[in-house]
Amino acid sequence: MTSAELPPTLSQQDVSRLLHARHDAPFDVLGLHKQGRKAWVTALVPDALSLQAIVGRKVVDLPRIEGPLFGGSVPVSKSPYRLRAVFDNGDSWDFDDPYRFGPVLGEIDDYLIGEGTHHRLWDVLGAHIRTHEGVSGTHFAVWAPNAARVSVIGDFNQWDGRRHPMRRRGVTGMWELFIPGIAEGALYKYEIAPQSGAVQEKADPVGFGAQHPPQTASVVRDISGYGWDDGNWMAERAERNRRDQPISIYEVHLGSWRRAEGNRPLSYRELAVELVDYAKWMGFTHLEFMPVSEFPFDGSWGYQPVGMYAPTIRFGPPHEFRDLVEAAHQAGLGVLMDWVPGHFPSDAHGLARFDGTHLYEHADPREGFHQDWNTLIYNYGRTEVRNYLVANALYWLEEYHLDGLRVDAVASMLYRDYSRKAGEWVPNRDGGRENYEAIGFMRDMNIQTYGRVPGIMTVAEESTAFPGVTTPVDSGGLGFGFKWNMGWMNDTLRYIEKDPIYRSYDHHLMTFPIDYSFSENFILPISHDEVVHGKGSMIAKMPGNEWEKFANLRAYYGFMWGHPGKKLLFMGCEFGQWQEWNHDQSLDWDALHGGHQRGVQALVRDLNHLYRETPALYRRDCEPSGFRWIANNPQQSTIAFSRLGDEGDAPVVVVCNFTPVERGHFRVGVPAAGHWSEVINTDAGGYGGGDRVNAGGLDSSAQEWDGLPDSIEIRLPPLATVVLRLDRPKG
Repeated sequence: MTSAELPPTLSQQDVSRLLHARHDAPFDVLGLHKQGRKAWVTALVPDALSLQAIVGRKVVDLPRIEGPLFGGSVPVSKSPYRLRAVFDNGDSWDFDDPYRFGPVLGEIDDYLIGEGTHHRLWDVLGAHIRTHEGVSGTHFAVWAPNAARVSVIGDFNQWDGRRHPMRRRGVTGMWELFIPGIAEGALYKYEIAPQSGAVQEKADPVGFGAQHPPQTASVVRDISGYGWDDGNWMAERAERNRRDQPISIYEVHLGSWRRAEGNRPLSYRELAVELVDYAKWMGFTHLEFMPVSEFPFDGSWGYQPVGMYAPTIRFGPPHEFRDLVEAAHQAGLGVLMDWVPGHFPSDAHGLARFDGTHLYEHADPREGFHQDWNTLIYNYGRTEVRNYLVANALYWLEEYHLDGLRVDAVASMLYRDYSRKAGEWVPNRDGGRENYEAIGFMRDMNIQTYGRVPGIMTVAEESTAFPGVTTPVDSGGLGFGFKWNMGWMNDTLRYIEKDPIYRSYDHHLMTFPIDYSFSENFILPISHDEVVHGKGSMIAKMPGNEWEKFANLRAYYGFMWGHPGKKLLFMGCEFGQWQEWNHDQSLDWDALHGGHQRGVQALVRDLNHLYRETPALYRRDCEPSGFRWIANNPQQSTIAFSRLGDEGDAPVVVVCNFTPVERGHFRVGVPAAGHWSEVINTDAGGYGGGDRVNAGGLDSSAQEWDGLPDSIEIRLPPLATVVLRLDRPKG
């Protein structure tokens, strides 16, 4: 066919642009077009020997225009047409033409996306299996406002960007295309032609599934239709996530908690049994998963995510991740996930220069590049980027029933000069270091998550003294529910790592943190960061011989569970494994054949159960009225304090001895007269200690001590914490 015989809707320039995959308005020329009483169909079908249009009962040849481009006139009909391609080997293929279908996105979607308030962004972007105009297939939509052309490529079209160019949606920067016949499991990417420069292939920023790394394609996943069976938990979780409730979190790296034969990581479904049963048995209230969003490099532990909307395929498909969450809920365990909106990697298939421009990240490296991690920083001031991240937080909470998000590296977002020297950062509009855009993003995220998903919690990993992290947004704060107490962790670990002979000089490291313990809603974290990169395991940090090391660790855990603040412990720390955590191998479960490790595990289990059963240990965790110093003796390295709950709650006294010297007649003041039972003694024989306990409890006497009218005399073992609870008030 010559150019004179081109369909009237097609120019020679259109032909050239289609053949070279540079057409940005394919629906203007492909598909069915009517003029008056005539109709033409144009289609681009590489590898076809011939092409026909099936209109009703009529089959019409579509002549070859040039190369793989076919087109010709067809009968006008109310019935939708189909195409039939015939190939060199004689095979034929009847299919629905994607360019005969109207758009799926509507004006309200355009408006909300443009405004940055599409809080269910995942309902419209990404790849959705659906029936459209009576035909089943998959609808693809992506944001790439500066692209000259965007195509869907995949295993269904030989990764050929000419075959499925997308429809541009006005000024929103959205591109969409419905492709009939594409079903669950199809591999795809977006081929993006920038305004200048080379064509690039990108994974879907809102893809619900991904190939197993190092492969990088997105995978069509149907995330609808999961039959949740956790209604009881969902109805109760608001009560369980309150700051006046016991919260003891077991932090887990799913790939290395336990491995199967052949060093294979457990699947989501295996973890739903083994991990959930273990955490429940240990008495934890919540699980916290290190990042589950898809990530390319195992060594990042998930903290450099690429697939923000895709649970990693390493352990199974999305529904099986839901199986794990549901199993935890049925066992009475909440589930938190580490969420990483602070940075993203520069991998070629990810968000970096997504449409050929700095779309998700700042162009200026002083704002858009993390020197510490060699990663890129989101442009929090861009409406669509903020919408993308806030919607992602909502996505995990709504679609996967997560009970909370622990937000990683908050300090790096709060400050423009984070880890930068003078001249390496851009001040805010007032000349200061605070990142107003990131602060606004975090406030918006907390407003939306708490407002739209009842009963959840958000947790900030924030290492500075930025004020009001857990203050509500309407009172000027960031609006997080809880904050990791990094100061407490750093100070107390510095202390407990010292040889006891030097501890008297640094006694303040154990006592000073209480001065700010009620300034935020704190979680006391012993996380993965404390047992990697040469820092040694928790037991390896302890001074002394083997017995002393374990005694120190047990005393420290007793102090931690007695101290105000919710609790978090990384896997393996609960039984004192010797080696540092290694993400490529299982925890050293064989260590539990040793008595010392079994003793630490038993202690943590008992501490969890005591904590949950004793309101004085959690009810006023975030209020100074729930804590009172009793005595501190730097020379003896002893500490005593009381924990108080509401009226009617039995008070608790915690006494710590951080020297290897037993104090056989240690008198301590108590906040109430009566009989005090020893509910934890970390030196108990069952924990691997010397069994120097206060069996049967003690009755207080009206002997003033430590500024209190009543006191008791206890046996205080070396390197031990003793926890006493009032069982029978006097009178």
